[in-house]
Amino acid sequence: MASLNKVFIIGNLTRDPEVRYLPSGAAVADVRLASNRRYKTQQGEDKEETVYVNVSVWGRQAETCGQYLSKGSPVLVEGRLRYEEWEKDGQRNSRISITAERVQFMGGPKSSSEYGDAPASRSSETPAPSRGGSADFGGDDQGDADDLPF
Repeated sequence: MASLNKVFIIGNLTRDPEVRYLPSGAAVADVRLASNRRYKTQQGEDKEETVYVNVSVWGRQAETCGQYLSKGSPVLVEGRLRYEEWEKDGQRNSRISITAERVQFMGGPKSSSEYGDAPASRSSETPAPSRGGSADFGGDDQGDADDLPF
């Protein structure tokens, strides 16, 4: 039987990333995303629902997230779902979270008062392009909007 565990989600951080280091020296950043979905009901009423999801980011990406992201930062996360179970005070608990394989910073440059002195539009995997962004999702944003094929 074939299986696939892949997820893409775009959202905004609900709090600053929390970076910690394991005894092995590996960095782990815990972030929480809010992703909104807007839709119309059968009666034509506009509705919006928000999904909150925990994301674990590992290694150098975790350090980069801690350095350049803050509450409200828009990001695209590519990763896999993880099911966790634990027991606390005799209660069995469970949740589904995401283990990030890649985090793409999506916002344009922000003012220093909003995000510190760090540029907000950077991929955590690659050096920053000269004008921000990355070609990984949606093409090369180095050109003008007139260059778009649609």
